[in-house]
Amino acid sequence: MNKIFISLFLSSFLFFSCSDYNKVLKSDDFQKKFVMANDLYDAESFPKAVSLYEQVYQYSPKSDMGEVAYYRLAKCYYQDQDYYMAGYYFNAFMQRFPYSVKNEDCLFMLAMCSVKNSPKYTLDQEETLYAINNIQQFVNRYPNSSLIDSCNNLIDRLRFKLEFKDFETVKLYSKTEKYRAAVTSSLSFLEKYPNSIFKENTWYILINNSFLLSKNSTNRKKKARISDTIERYRKFAILYPDSKFLNELKSKEKEMIKELQLITTIQKK
Repeated sequence: MNKIFISLFLSSFLFFSCSDYNKVLKSDDFQKKFVMANDLYDAESFPKAVSLYEQVYQYSPKSDMGEVAYYRLAKCYYQDQDYYMAGYYFNAFMQRFPYSVKNEDCLFMLAMCSVKNSPKYTLDQEETLYAINNIQQFVNRYPNSSLIDSCNNLIDRLRFKLEFKDFETVKLYSKTEKYRAAVTSSLSFLEKYPNSIFKENTWYILINNSFLLSKNSTNRKKKARISDTIERYRKFAILYPDSKFLNELKSKEKEMIKELQLITTIQKK
């Protein structure tokens, strides 16, 4: 019996709430619209709040009420996880209200929308680059902001995603026995990320694929590629004298030296 009563009460409450909302939505009282929009925003009923805030802004776009309405439109979309729409409104807010005290928050939230839209590393990373650029713009514009540490952490996290994607590409070329692509991508990775945590592994992939590329080369290219492999191994041995890969690569170096000597002997005849 109690459950039936509660159910009827909630149904009646929702009916009258929806009825009140629809009345205000269709009314010409924009102050009421603004008050109800704020109540709905606080209650996290964001789609309904959006409809009212849109009307308030359109009615009075240059007033304080219009400014708050437009700002909260962006916040509603963000809270509703529609980050593309939120980003649009945060960006548009700064253009419409260039002197607003809310612009610091809007620029940060625009950057956060980009961060939220950044996909997993296996997908195209254009959004990630866009996010890094937006965060950097915030850092440049508000260097004394209390959010700077958060921004730096976000940039580090996004850059690591790009780094990890590039390393996975190197590994994929190696795994699929695309030796030349593995060598080229390894060299590019080492130049692009000189302090990477994947540096030792990338060197290993570079030397191993240099070795295999040499083994599968024509006589015209073999000598130069063997020399490159030997040189790369020796640099690696200096950089990582205690590496777990050293013994394996050392045996490859010895094989390359013997083959280089054989080629040199044949060429002298």
